[in-house]
Amino acid sequence: MAAFGWKLHGDGSLTGPDDVVAPDERLSWAKTVGLGAQHVVAMFGATFVFPLVMGLNPQLAIMMSGIATIIFLLIVDGKVPSYLGTSASFVGAVAAIRAQEGATSARVTGAIMIAGIVLALVGVAIHFLGSGVLHRVLPPVVTGAVVMLIGFNLAPVVAGIYWPQDQWVALLTMLFTIVVAVAFKGFIGRISVFLALIFGTALSWILDKTAGPITSVLGGATEATEHVRWNTSGVGSASWLGLPLKTTTGADGMEVAGWHMPSFSMAAILLVLPAVIALIAENTGHVKAVAEMTGKDLDPMMGRAIAGDGVGTTLASFVGGSPTTTYAENIGVMAATRVYSTAAYWVAALVAIIFGFSPKFGALVFSIPGGVLGGITVVLYGMIGLLGAKIWKENGVDFGNPINLVPVAAGIIIGVGDVQMKFTDNFSLGGISLGTIVAVGAYHLAKALAPADLRTRADGALIAVGDYTYGDSDGIDDLLQDDNPEDFYGRRPQG
Repeated sequence: MAAFGWKLHGDGSLTGPDDVVAPDERLSWAKTVGLGAQHVVAMFGATFVFPLVMGLNPQLAIMMSGIATIIFLLIVDGKVPSYLGTSASFVGAVAAIRAQEGATSARVTGAIMIAGIVLALVGVAIHFLGSGVLHRVLPPVVTGAVVMLIGFNLAPVVAGIYWPQDQWVALLTMLFTIVVAVAFKGFIGRISVFLALIFGTALSWILDKTAGPITSVLGGATEATEHVRWNTSGVGSASWLGLPLKTTTGADGMEVAGWHMPSFSMAAILLVLPAVIALIAENTGHVKAVAEMTGKDLDPMMGRAIAGDGVGTTLASFVGGSPTTTYAENIGVMAATRVYSTAAYWVAALVAIIFGFSPKFGALVFSIPGGVLGGITVVLYGMIGLLGAKIWKENGVDFGNPINLVPVAAGIIIGVGDVQMKFTDNFSLGGISLGTIVAVGAYHLAKALAPADLRTRADGALIAVGDYTYGDSDGIDDLLQDDNPEDFYGRRPQG
């Protein structure tokens, strides 16, 4: 199947709730545009929240997510319907880079670019060697540990930067996110983060009008100042059409992120490389999810999908954009609608690119109050960490086996506690990077030294992460069973 040339599904309409539209089919263009708009809304919240918390330009991130999605669809030949939004896996490493003396956005995107190249090369290797190599090098116990330490390492970012800016707005935004995520089924529950952004920003505006300014320490500042919660001064002056601005230095001496060329630092690169493991796991789980929903064997596409994500991340970071990954939110839309047409993803990608040509949109996103980000990130960062536990649970990892327990226990504490190893005056490893090295290296060392019976029982099921997790912990591949998939909350899609 080529990336283009979709066949019209029936008369262009759905005939009932059980009607399924294949990846190489499409509905009428009017309905396809509507579905594309749904995908845009689904990816929107996280795709511009994560650039904000990484100190990158959200307008550029939206634009490059559309371009990366198109590249991905071309690489997989239109056989894996997915949207590439901003990846959360790099947030912890970026926070560590930002804490270094003299850190810049160019250093951040340079490190991410190298990670993208590594991911693309891994995808090429998997394409030729087969997906089984993933399981041998990164079994579920290791992958889960890396994902967990990446998420939980971010806790100080919430506690020290976002939450203190407006604790009450943060608290109410957090509660709103939780209520919407669990109380509403289907599409509404899946866009809880996006709706929480709207709620928190509206609440901040109301409080500005009724309670007046607030005194707190803004992100990047060192002293508390009096300020409005929602500062929209930059929105009115921004033009409706135009490219994202180049990275500059503001009047306060702080960097204003825009497009830029990357620069490279070995210390920064080592900090972001562990995120490659999380992206491999994430892409693998999402491809398995799409395979189950479409009834297609997509294992031959696994390497292409991982490589496509790597190419997308490389290209986006080359111009100062954010890292990308396949989005579980959009897979959830497909599960709810049963429309797997890649035409809808082309529409979503083009809409994202159009948004990327609006500086006013970028200014609006940049104005989101810090307290709102605090309420959202306290949920998102925790969910990233708990996805690691979900990998363990769904793949039946046996923690009664010391091969699984001891090495990853050490790696997680090193990663979450930001333990440092100083090798020279100019080089040290710590946090996520050191925790990942310990989790992966010590696991394989322990497995090599352990008795044969422990080595046999240490082997788990398939790597998986995301809205749907698959394995063979019961001796039968979940792709052959009827009771999957479930989303992060344990809910099955409604037909």
